Amino acid sequence: MSTLAHVLEEAGLATIALGIVRGQLESTAPPRGLFVDFPLGRPLGKPGDAEFQHRVLAHAFSMLERTEPGIEVFDEAIPDEGGLMACPIPPRAEGDEHPAVAEARGLRPAYDRAIAQYGEKIGAFRLFGPDEVPAAIATFAAVADGAPWKEAGIPGIPARVVQDIRGYYEAAALALSDHVPAAFEATRWFQHETEAGKAILGARKQMEAQGAKQGLWQYLVSGAASD
Repeated sequence: MSTLAHVLEEAGLATIALGIVRGQLESTAPPRGLFVDFPLGRPLGKPGDAEFQHRVLAHAFSMLERTEPGIEVFDEAIPDEGGLMACPIPPRAEGDEHPAVAEARGLRPAYDRAIAQYGEKIGAFRLFGPDEVPAAIATFAAVADGAPWKEAGIPGIPARVVQDIRGYYEAAALALSDHVPAAFEATRWFQHETEAGKAILGARKQMEAQGAKQGLWQYLVSGAASD
């Protein structure tokens, strides 16, 4: 981002870079940088709080008046409190499906409600869409039950597949909860409270035991939400 900022500045376009990791912002030295001490993924701070977000943007745009390069610090920090989202999961259908697969199907109405309320941007997928989530979860459940991970049919790089699954669950959680979750609350809920999260954690252990490269199993869980 900082490199691109320099390229744009050389072309005559003024830039401001918002950075959440201070050391990275300082080491890459954008022409103008605003350090915001917010949780990763939330560069404007508080979801649903337009007044707060406008304050962040106002500070950022005020930096266009700088005649010398430099980094400034936004005047309010948002710590990660380490909380766990309270989110009731709809009853899943009885049958022969793995509990995680049935759970994902049961969450589809909530996912659709969240998309209708907040827009497609909160349900962005990299590899597949919401219709494919149950089948993707089934591959991790199979690995958790002992299937060789290379033969389970995981539809892409495992960590990226999990990102799509987690995004589906976190979008559904918005429709099931009575508040916008704080940073990583929904991710912790997914990893520790859902059948899908349990299946993925089980698959992670199996992949490690089966000798998969560390980079393939290590990032199946979010480090920020592992506590």
